[in-house]
Amino acid sequence: MNEALPDVPEVRVVGLPQLTSGFDLVERLDLSMHLKVHGPLEPMSGEQLAQLAEAIKLKGRGGAGFPFHKKLRSVAKAAIQRGVRPVVVVNGSEDEPACRKDTVLINRAPHLILDGALLCAEALGARMLVVGVTRESTQRSMEAALAERGLSNSRRSALRASVQRNPVRMVTGAAASLIRSINGGPAIPPGRKTSASQSGVDGAPTLLSNAETFAQLAIGARLGPERYGNTGLYDEPGTVMLTVSGAVARPMVIEVPTGVPLRYVLQLAGAPPVPQGVLTGGYHGKWIDAATVNEAIISRNSLDAVGGSLGAGAILPISQETCPLGEALQVAKWLAEESAGQCGPCYLGLPAAARGMEDILNGGGPAALEALKQVAKNVKRRGACSHPDGSAMFLESTIKAFTDDLAAHVLGNGCGRPVEGVLPLFEGGRAPTGIPGGGEPEETGASRQKIFVDWTLCRGHGLCADILPEVFELGPDGFPTVAQAPVPRYAEAKAMRAVRRCPALALRIEEDTRSQAPSRSRNLPVLSQGRGRRALGR
Repeated sequence: MNEALPDVPEVRVVGLPQLTSGFDLVERLDLSMHLKVHGPLEPMSGEQLAQLAEAIKLKGRGGAGFPFHKKLRSVAKAAIQRGVRPVVVVNGSEDEPACRKDTVLINRAPHLILDGALLCAEALGARMLVVGVTRESTQRSMEAALAERGLSNSRRSALRASVQRNPVRMVTGAAASLIRSINGGPAIPPGRKTSASQSGVDGAPTLLSNAETFAQLAIGARLGPERYGNTGLYDEPGTVMLTVSGAVARPMVIEVPTGVPLRYVLQLAGAPPVPQGVLTGGYHGKWIDAATVNEAIISRNSLDAVGGSLGAGAILPISQETCPLGEALQVAKWLAEESAGQCGPCYLGLPAAARGMEDILNGGGPAALEALKQVAKNVKRRGACSHPDGSAMFLESTIKAFTDDLAAHVLGNGCGRPVEGVLPLFEGGRAPTGIPGGGEPEETGASRQKIFVDWTLCRGHGLCADILPEVFELGPDGFPTVAQAPVPRYAEAKAMRAVRRCPALALRIEEDTRSQAPSRSRNLPVLSQGRGRRALGR
């Protein structure tokens, strides 16, 4: 079964600990213990901090890997030009089932994260510090850490500090989603892409990075560039926090210097000696096959070079005894459920991609494979956030890495292996929410209407695609590419507007009479599974 990882799994370290210093002494480093382990930290100017981040080659540890010094300078420049005080945001919204490294740091070393965030806040003259979380444990730990430092959200404070709790959803981890929720909106991406460095929280320049990034900055500030560079690779110095799960005996979070062989990390967690494949970077990451595992080392550049991805720091091997396409299908279904329901390519495309993967497993043949490739291609670079892009990358990597299994399913009767459910998923599944607190709003959930195109009337004016881009896309000929489609509940008013404004009166809406709340199994049929041979430790 796909069991969820605990918030704080086993923690290991290779070499000398940096981020995990003191973990062998206490479960959580309060402020007093934090200062005993790490020592005090001197403030730095904005340019000093930017030079430090550049010297230690610090990049964001949340997945995108953007150079931190560029982000810092961009925020400082925008704040000076506009004459406003910026905002610092720590993104601790680690909502992928296979990722726990930031959650571990917030639960066990919250003051190390605050060290880095407060360095930035003081250097920039920030007026506000916000820590975004999604779990009760991380909320408790970070609120306690702010209280231990005497920080509060009082209007009288020179620096207002608070914790923003959002639902556990894949899309709430996006920077734009977190900023939108801090501004009082739902924790889902807005319809337009903006630069947080220019306009973020309350429209102010906002420095946003994930929890590990700020913790790494605090380590670098204490050690200095030379000592920091003594650990790890020359071009990627320091350590990396990884979450290792999947087909392993001991799921764990592990701190390793860059340059450590991937196979050594897998051995520490008790992975199969010869895994069938390893998913790197998480569920928006990429698979590498068994032959490549021995070539890879833990670094962003190395994993990219062998077709993998460091991404969010998740490493998930699978054994030779499971069907890799079946394992990927379960993840594809979950990714489809995690859509914010805003963009047609994501809201409609990801369920279609999951059904395409299932068609392959159920004997759909070459036509099913080509259909899946086309759907994955169509959803990329067309959403309000990176969720459709990352999901498509995962699917494309799956069919590229497991060619033998793919051939067995496409050209034969399947691989004959069960689906063990070794890739961790959240239990139960959830419909899109996007509402702080996790309740499902009226405008989300199952579609109640379908919109139809009458081809005898349609003249290709294209107004429908302008009004309702969630449903309609125009093909090369200028006509809609779908004849009928369910309408997202939040877009029902827009659909009615499209019907009324169609110059050719070629659109109509009908109530979906099949079911007002169709089950997920109807949209995404469940693949028969073999009994799991191992359960992830809790």
